[in-house]
Amino acid sequence: MSINDFRVIVADSSHVGFSQEICDEIHESAKKRGTGIAKRSIEYISSKMIEGKAIIAFASDGTWAGFTYIESWEGKKYVANSGLIVNPLFRNLGLAKVIKRKAFALSLKTFKGAKMFGLTTGLAVMKINSDLGYHPVTFSELTSDNKFWEGCKNCINYPILLQKERRNCLCTAMLFDPSKDKMRFDADEALMNDNYLMCEQINK
Repeated sequence: MSINDFRVIVADSSHVGFSQEICDEIHESAKKRGTGIAKRSIEYISSKMIEGKAIIAFASDGTWAGFTYIESWEGKKYVANSGLIVNPLFRNLGLAKVIKRKAFALSLKTFKGAKMFGLTTGLAVMKINSDLGYHPVTFSELTSDNKFWEGCKNCINYPILLQKERRNCLCTAMLFDPSKDKMRFDADEALMNDNYLMCEQINK
């Protein structure tokens, strides 16, 4: 199986039936890694699909393969791609990178001029972010929106975040500022094609 066997598309209302499976896998994956993740309800995941603010991937036989969604904060000044998950059946094929690129492109189109940021403990996600043009920053450069930080309450590392007065935690903060940082791929092409990816980069 290759990356060309998948369809990676903007989700819509026709995909809400996959919300339960996606939520279950997000939580199960977090438990296995022993790391924290902000919990999201089935209703919340479904709402992102209906709003056109999510990316979903399918294998050639229609099996759900991966997912992520985008959120805006602080009056749409900041955008985060969250809940990135790949079905265990399809890991280690480069699918997470394709999903992330598509979400990045959707964020650029939907929230023009917004700064894009992420918090992660995963080295693979850090590498994907870096390839897109994100760079590590201090927590002070992220959104100050309390609703965002309240989303960390269900994370097992939340006490550490509070102890550090939201200045840092076990996660690495990364930021892409479209006014300063160089975009490293064609965002329009990424949205138009189901599984667009610069092949030379996926093999690095």
